[in-house]
Amino acid sequence: MLRERLKNYNLILASGSPRRQQFFRELDVDFEIRLKEVEEVYPAGLQREEITNYLAELKAAAFDQELKEQDILVTSDTIVWHQGRALGKPTDFEDAIRILKSLSGATHEVYTSVCFSTTRGRDVIQEKTEVTFRPLEEDEIIYYLEKYKPFDKAGAYGIQDWIGLTAVTKINGSYANVMGMPMDKVFWYLKNFPHAGTV
Repeated sequence: MLRERLKNYNLILASGSPRRQQFFRELDVDFEIRLKEVEEVYPAGLQREEITNYLAELKAAAFDQELKEQDILVTSDTIVWHQGRALGKPTDFEDAIRILKSLSGATHEVYTSVCFSTTRGRDVIQEKTEVTFRPLEEDEIIYYLEKYKPFDKAGAYGIQDWIGLTAVTKINGSYANVMGMPMDKVFWYLKNFPHAGTV
């Protein structure tokens, strides 16, 4: 469906995430992967989707000088928001333990922003999902970290992993969003491209 709709465009996914790349393959669209190193630093005071909006657009800005007329660039960012602050990727094993202990027996929010850029401008969409964990025992946390090594994931976990099967008791919102991209909204946006204005 999307392949025909986007046949006159060049879709670019600027993400090294295997999960996001797999999502795009499952959309059955032609796309290329184009990566740039971007320092993911945001201004103090930003909260929730303000952070992911800023970072998704920051990643897009790195491509400003090279987009061509038929290009659609997709950049995104995901954070876990808990107890009034953003939880990014853990810095090390001990940090991952600390993060998962803080999520244990509690509900947190996962925010993702997706930025679509063309030579004519940018649109940003967002999604929030609430995820509830049962209380986690320390041996479970250590087992998960040693076996699955989720150190490249915001919040130190992947919902598609063992911990998602054994410890997540409730999800309110998009499951795909917790994996890194709200694909229902991405599909809708691309299906209706080009848009007269922002979404």
